Amino acid sequence: MGCFECCIKCLGGVPYASLVATILCFSGVALFCGCGHVALAGTVAILEQHFSTNTSDHALLSEVIQLMQYVIYGIASFFFLYGIILLAEGFYTTSAVKELHGEFKTTACGRCISGMFVFLTYVLGVAWLGVFGFSAVPVFMFYNIWSTCEVIKSPQTNGTAGVEQICVDVRQYGIIPWNAFPGKICGSALENICNTNEFYMSYHLFIVACAGAGATVIALIHFLMILSSNWAYLKDASKMQAYQDIKAKEEQELQDIQSRSKEQLNSYT
Repeated sequence: MGCFECCIKCLGGVPYASLVATILCFSGVALFCGCGHVALAGTVAILEQHFSTNTSDHALLSEVIQLMQYVIYGIASFFFLYGIILLAEGFYTTSAVKELHGEFKTTACGRCISGMFVFLTYVLGVAWLGVFGFSAVPVFMFYNIWSTCEVIKSPQTNGTAGVEQICVDVRQYGIIPWNAFPGKICGSALENICNTNEFYMSYHLFIVACAGAGATVIALIHFLMILSSNWAYLKDASKMQAYQDIKAKEEQELQDIQSRSKEQLNSYT
């Protein structure tokens, strides 16, 4: 076999669907974890500087955000390892199907592991749907603040006395208590907040993190379809192997009967 034929054979064993899903999963998790981590830090800075000057008022929120940042580290590490495992499982299943008539044999343990991955990926997909919905909450909050600032900047309200009556109260979202001071920002002070780098970066980073969570959900759905298909292939492969083993055994028994018949005939003659 030449070099070109070897390359074609190797490329034929690559699980391209699993490879695409792995790249999409890595990209989505990286966007969600990286952008979400920085956006959470920016959100704490905005709250401390403008909406809650008393540290004790947002102490619980700071602890929750710090815990979420540690959870992000764990999510990134877990999905890096899990994506590699699923890609390796894709290589295993592709080899099992390609080499069905060769020496490679699927085992009950391999089929059990494939079924376990199907169940685990389904559970993770449902969990990431919740993460995707949760990541849309800060996007909604920042959008409300940004849209309020756009109303203040509009020519109809800019320079009028009614500008100072346009306010944003973050206490209504439940992230800080009702006794937090000032809690509510109005007019030009709110416009200044929207012009800060912390607000601009946090808003757009939360949008990218939400998109990353959506990409991860799509990747897990893709993985679920691939794993279900691979498990069906392995199940069919095991049945084919059982059929071939029975056929080989019957052919061997037939040959043994024929050889004994010839020996007996030779002994009579």
